[in-house]
Amino acid sequence: MNLYAKLQQRKDNPLRIGVIGAGKFGAMYIAQVPRTPGVHLVGIADLSPENAQKNLERVGWKPESYSARSLDAALKEKRTHVSDDWQALVAHPAIDIVIESTGNPPAAVEHALAAFRNGKHVVMVTVEADAFCGPLLARKAAEAGVVYSLAYGDQPALICDLVDWARAAGFPVVAAGRGHKWLAHFSQSTPETVWGYYGLTPEQAQAGGLNPKMFNSFLDGSKPAIETSAVCNATGLTPAPEGLLYPPGSVDEIPALMRPKSEGGVLHHKGQVEVISSLRRDGTPIPYDIRFGVWVVFEGETEYIQRCFVEYGVKTDASSRYACMYKRWHLIGLEVGISVAAVGLRGEPTGCATGWRADAVAVAKKNLSSGEILDGEGGYTVVGRLMPAADSLAKGCLPLGLAHHWKLLRAVAAGEPLRWSDVAYDANSTAVRLRREMESSIAPGSETSPYGPPAREAASARRSTSAASR
Repeated sequence: MNLYAKLQQRKDNPLRIGVIGAGKFGAMYIAQVPRTPGVHLVGIADLSPENAQKNLERVGWKPESYSARSLDAALKEKRTHVSDDWQALVAHPAIDIVIESTGNPPAAVEHALAAFRNGKHVVMVTVEADAFCGPLLARKAAEAGVVYSLAYGDQPALICDLVDWARAAGFPVVAAGRGHKWLAHFSQSTPETVWGYYGLTPEQAQAGGLNPKMFNSFLDGSKPAIETSAVCNATGLTPAPEGLLYPPGSVDEIPALMRPKSEGGVLHHKGQVEVISSLRRDGTPIPYDIRFGVWVVFEGETEYIQRCFVEYGVKTDASSRYACMYKRWHLIGLEVGISVAAVGLRGEPTGCATGWRADAVAVAKKNLSSGEILDGEGGYTVVGRLMPAADSLAKGCLPLGLAHHWKLLRAVAAGEPLRWSDVAYDANSTAVRLRREMESSIAPGSETSPYGPPAREAASARRSTSAASR
C-alpha cells in the first residue's frame, strides 16, 4: 500500500515508459502522467503521430513537452518522443515498461513478443490478445525474465485484485466478475442497432466521436466473454459449461445470486466467473446496479465469521455465509499507473495468466455463407461466447480475437461456434502461430504458474462441479 511513496523516491530515477497506441485508452493514461511522480513517458508510437499529438493536446499536455527530436533527446530533455516507429521504441535500451494499447490483437502479440526479446516489461491493455494466448505470453515473459501484466483500470485486472484481496484475507472465492447491461437479444446487435440499445441517437454518438463497432462489442457480449476469459486464466476461476448466464440483480442481490444452484443461487459450481445484468429480463432497469463495476463473492466458513459479517453490516445472503465486496465503477486508462508502479517497483503483475482455463470463441451472429469475410468483435458476422478451454480445444474453436478479415470456407448456422477448419486463416501470422503453439503445448486446466488458486478452493470447485453433474 505504499506505491505512491515508492514512486516519490524515483523522482530522480524515474520509471521509463513507452506507449504503443495513443487512442482513447492510451490517452487516458497519458493524461495522468504529468500528475504522477517517478514516471517519465519517454516515447509514444502510433500509426498516426498527428492524431497522437492531437490527443496529447486534448488531455492537456503542453506542446513543449512532446515531439522531441529522438528518443535519446527525449531522455536527455525529459520530454516525450512521438512517432510511428514502435520497433525503435521497444528496442531502446532505456525503456523499462511498454504499455500496449492499440486494441489490435494480432499487432499486440507482435509488440509484446518484441518487447520481451528486448527485456521490457509489458502492460497489456489489448485484452483480446490476452484472451486467446495470454497463458503462452505469460510463459514467454517469464522465460525472458520480465513481467507481463493485465492493465489495472480495465475490469479484468480489477476483478483479479478483488479475488486476490479475498484470498489473501483468508476467504475462499465463490464467484467473481463484472456487471453489464444485458438482454438476450443484445447478442444480435450490430453497429447499426447499438445506439438505440444504448439510449443514444446516431447523431449524438457521432457528435461524441463514439465508435459504433467498439461500443457494440461491449453490448453484444463479446467484450464480457473476452474479459472473463482473461480473468479465468489469471485467477483459476472457471466458466459454467454453457458460458455466461448474465443473471439480473442489484448489488445487494449479488450474494444470493452467486451461490450454487443447490443453495438457491445460479452457479454451476463454486469458483465460477459470471456477469451480472443491470436489467431485469423484461428490460426494467435495476436500481443500485453493478453495470460499470466489478465484484467478488466470498464465503464465511464458520459461524464466528458469519456473525462478524452481520456485526459490521456486510451485505450477505439470508444465511450470512456468502458476502460480497465490489467497486461500482472503473476508470479505464486513468488507473493504468497502478500497473506501471506494481510492475516497475515491485516486479508484480496486476493480473497475469497462470493457466489456460477459458476461451472466448467466435460464434456466428447470423447464418453465414461460404465466402463471407469475418469482421471481428462488435461487427455483423460474429459474437463472442465464453467457453471452458478444454471444450474449445476439443472442438477446434476459433478464438474471437482472431476472427477478423478471414474468409469462410463453408456455411455456418447462426449460434454455431466457428472452427479453425471453417476459415482460410493466415498460418504465417505471428498471432496465429502463437495461439497454435499454445494449443499444442499448454493443457487446458493445467497450472503454468505457481500462483494458481488455493488448494482448498480448487478442491471445493471440483466437489461442487461433481455434485452438479450428478
